[in-house]
Amino acid sequence: MLSEAQARRKTVAHVVPLFAFLAILLLKDILGAVGFYVDNDTMYPWYRHSPEQWIYPLQTLAGLGILAYFWKQYDFRPVRGLGLATAMALLGIAVWIAPGYIFWKADMAEGWWKVFGFAPRLEGFDPTFVREEGGAFWYWAAVGARFLRMVVVVALVEEIFWRGFLMRFLLDKDGDFWEQPFGKPSALSFAVVTLLFALAHAPVDYFGALVYGSLTYWVAVRTKSLAACVVMHAVANLALGLYVMSTGQWGYW
Repeated sequence: MLSEAQARRKTVAHVVPLFAFLAILLLKDILGAVGFYVDNDTMYPWYRHSPEQWIYPLQTLAGLGILAYFWKQYDFRPVRGLGLATAMALLGIAVWIAPGYIFWKADMAEGWWKVFGFAPRLEGFDPTFVREEGGAFWYWAAVGARFLRMVVVVALVEEIFWRGFLMRFLLDKDGDFWEQPFGKPSALSFAVVTLLFALAHAPVDYFGALVYGSLTYWVAVRTKSLAACVVMHAVANLALGLYVMSTGQWGYW
């Protein structure tokens, strides 16, 4: 059984990475408020008109540093169910991108069906202009940093919080929730974790995130393995990144 100090440190280790990761995203708004960020790519250099190109790598490095600092506080064992996790990752991400793919290929008009993901997904993090302004090296550096962020950092910080911490916390929030076994199911934890996971994404992604979050919850319950949840998230994000790179549907990342 953990002491009070040990439990507190374990909680901080599971909560801080995600919230620090999200806080760095506020930099763009702050830079806009002070006049550094200007949405004009003809009069200003890339680091001012597209600060996300350096904010995302900064976010990735900060996330890796925080995870490394707290690494001993995470328990990914038992490492099992990786095949199931991979299959659910591909199923979940297919459901996520299918509406946008249909919208694109069928040349649909926008309407109320946007709530299910049927919407244009062309606006987003586009690394191609980096190649135009900085050459091939900086283009591949930007792409590599983006994949490192998606596949490693996002998969770890989100699963450590959503499934590693919050799913347990809701089982015994007034007691010693770290004594709750990983993957123990309850209607409350399923509803809250899955809903909050979806709400952490853009409205156009709510439907896909609800489906994906439900599948991840099931993998957690079935495998009792945080490692399986992390692998599922990593594989899903890898597949999504490859889809975005091959189609130019930048709005997905």
